[in-house]
Amino acid sequence: MNNHTLKMILALAGFVLAGSDLQAASSPTHSEAKTALRKAVDFFQNKAGYRGAYLYKYSADLRKQEGEGMAYKTTGWTQPPGTPYVGEAYLYAYQATGEAYLLDAAKQTAYALVASQLRSGGWDSRFELGEEHRKRYAYRTEPESSKRRNYTTLDDNKSQSCLTFLMRMDEELKFTDRRIRETLDYAFDHFLKAQYPNGAWPQQFREPPVASDFPVKQARYPESWSRTYPRKRYTGYYTFNDNSIADMLHVLLEAHRIYGDRKYFEAAKKTGDFMLLAQMSEPQPGWAQQYNADMEPAWARKFEPASISGGESQGVMRTLMTVYRATGDPKYLEPIPRALAYYKRSKRPDGKLARFYELKTNKPLYFTKDDYELTYSDADMPTHYGFIVSSGLEKIEREYAMVLATPKDRLYRPRSSRPGKISQSKSLSAKAGAAIKSMDPRGAWVEKGTLKYHGSDDETREVIDTRSVVDNIRTLAQFIAASK
Repeated sequence: MNNHTLKMILALAGFVLAGSDLQAASSPTHSEAKTALRKAVDFFQNKAGYRGAYLYKYSADLRKQEGEGMAYKTTGWTQPPGTPYVGEAYLYAYQATGEAYLLDAAKQTAYALVASQLRSGGWDSRFELGEEHRKRYAYRTEPESSKRRNYTTLDDNKSQSCLTFLMRMDEELKFTDRRIRETLDYAFDHFLKAQYPNGAWPQQFREPPVASDFPVKQARYPESWSRTYPRKRYTGYYTFNDNSIADMLHVLLEAHRIYGDRKYFEAAKKTGDFMLLAQMSEPQPGWAQQYNADMEPAWARKFEPASISGGESQGVMRTLMTVYRATGDPKYLEPIPRALAYYKRSKRPDGKLARFYELKTNKPLYFTKDDYELTYSDADMPTHYGFIVSSGLEKIEREYAMVLATPKDRLYRPRSSRPGKISQSKSLSAKAGAAIKSMDPRGAWVEKGTLKYHGSDDETREVIDTRSVVDNIRTLAQFIAASK
């Protein structure tokens, strides 16, 4: 062996040893992770949040905050990654580590949602814990007033995520917390009454539908449809948009798992039955984003025309397979093959799907950027909305084949949301080490970013993002559980 070769071997060995030292240094101890998790939760709960209410982002100095819009310090948001999303993280961390302060943080979050339940049964996009701003909303715990906002909102997993978190808290507390139980009983009483006779759900509701106004019908093409935005109220339409019906179905199945009451299972089946009714006939055997009471595709917002959806329809097919797994009834699979065939032949040249397809002609529909006129061209689209969506058709087809091949007695096994056994790994150690290293002295994770509704001035170029906070809390909890 010559000197050059020996030097190369020694240099390589030194590099490997240095890398090992670096890896060891980046892996925290069990105690360090516990200290970091407690510090992070203390900061986020007591400095960023407000009495269990959480928003999307905060400026690094905590002087500004926002959800999907401007917000007060005393405001909470329901849409993930808002308040229930944070509560789920606290609950998960408690279940993984057994640390009592995490259950206390989860309880505080649950009580914020209890205090912000509307008289209609659910939750709005935002809620207010400050005394002055609460006067705008008809909260169940406040004096009744017909002038206050009272719309339960289902789009973007808002009320559904609140229900899911509160149910899991109820389960964790062995159904002994009276405030949480009353909130859930009240919610489900109003939600089940809000389900339409055909099994559908609206985007928003404030009272039960009058059954005679919503006869059960099969979806159909309208004789004609306006190419101009009609400016009609659409929140009572049967709404697939933002996966609201799919989210509602999962809530019902989770309620059945936790409480064992057949009424939740029957409501879930009824939701699946609506998906069967809502499938359009040839030449476009897909689904619309929303339907009017005559079961015709209808306009919603000015950029959501009466059309067949290339986006939400993929979610409908996945959800139908969920209903089949839960029930074993093959009728819920029947629509999928012809829907897959239709969407495969509807792909754009780039392999993606249009968000909207014109009724009967199946031409992709887009909008012009400035005046929101319908067009067949994608050359000048608004940028705030996804008018072109990814195709998951191949994955859906594989899932469909797998479901068909699964014996019925193995189709559906409801599982607890509690974390299972967590194993230690180099990847988990590295992620936990990175989380601890990136934490500032306060216990905050600050990153580059902006507050969308506060402009891009220097004060808001560093933010605390709730999604990142939750990711790091879960990572540290997993590491602690794995390193016991």
